[in-house]
Amino acid sequence: MAKDLVLTLTGHDKIGIVENVTDLALKCKSNIGDSRMAHLGGEFAMMMLLTTPDEQCESLQESLKSLEKDGFTINIVETSPVDSIKYSGWIPYQIKMTGADHEGVIHDITRHLTKHNINIENMETSIVSAPMSGTPLVSLSAVVVVPPDVSFHDLEEGLEKVGDGLNMDTEVTPFIGR
Repeated sequence: MAKDLVLTLTGHDKIGIVENVTDLALKCKSNIGDSRMAHLGGEFAMMMLLTTPDEQCESLQESLKSLEKDGFTINIVETSPVDSIKYSGWIPYQIKMTGADHEGVIHDITRHLTKHNINIENMETSIVSAPMSGTPLVSLSAVVVVPPDVSFHDLEEGLEKVGDGLNMDTEVTPFIGR
């Protein structure tokens, strides 16, 4: 049997950390599934799903925890297939919103999603400068899964209303690629 482990790693960015983690995974015969990595400020953040043979789990966890001596914060959680099918039958959509940045923008959007029982599968935000004025703009891109009883029209209309209130352009499309 194999176990699915979710690894999160954060710490000061340095060259070679991804190679180091993937080497430890390979030595324990772990397969890397989904992963996300980003440089945020001066820090590096990694999330990774590892499928590991039962007999290698303890060794992998000890190896990964050894990175704490290099200043990294490590968290490892065992997940289960039940967790991954929780939203089976829900409909995936891509949301893109862009507009003037100000405090609370992301909170207002996520509050709307939560209020309508919509789950965020992944989300990325960034701040960029407007081309002509240099004004800070926030850009949000997310994949969400929507309960079957929420129509595309209701999803789109609700997000456009939120976006209008925040002075943001909103685009909602069916998500293909899961």
